[in-house]
Amino acid sequence: MMTDTEHVENFKKKKSGIIYLSTIPKYMNITKVREIFSTYGKVGRVYLQLAENMEVVKKRKPVKHFTEGWVEFESKKVAKYVAAVLNNKQISMRKKSKFFDVIWNIKYLPRFKWIHLSERLAYERAVHKQRLHTEIAQAKRETNYISYNIDRSKRLIKKKLKGEATNFVLPKIKQRDTDAEIRNMKGETEIKNRDEILKSLFG
Repeated sequence: MMTDTEHVENFKKKKSGIIYLSTIPKYMNITKVREIFSTYGKVGRVYLQLAENMEVVKKRKPVKHFTEGWVEFESKKVAKYVAAVLNNKQISMRKKSKFFDVIWNIKYLPRFKWIHLSERLAYERAVHKQRLHTEIAQAKRETNYISYNIDRSKRLIKKKLKGEATNFVLPKIKQRDTDAEIRNMKGETEIKNRDEILKSLFG
């Protein structure tokens, strides 16, 4: 029996082909995808992108839902054939099937290698990690600011109850001008400019 490394090397030698699944129906998983496409030829690696939000059914374990996927075939010809034949076709013709009336949306990816997918996923993970880090830092700053203001308010209240004077002044918050105020200011500016022009001409 071949090891995973030997299996991958075998795929490389035979010029493997990769298809892209732009949508993954509900309840479809890697095992089912491999089972379906293996009827057309030897399938190598399969990757399905997990959705960020997973549905919880009746307080049980979250139901995994995937948004898109990539399937590697040992033969490039088989990959092209699968994309051509199954695209825009029903996944299952059995009425009792969960995938009845669900349509495949498949595209063959020419010159696309599995390493390209790995690089893309690594980049997305790095971006997600950076975004998460930024959001956490922002949340900490907001929490510290609120905590500081609460503590400050408590100290001011205690001083007030004791009759002590404080030099605390409420900060002035500049609110955004309304559309009407902006139009009025614009109109006043235009009138002022017109008066200055008239004055320079006839003054």
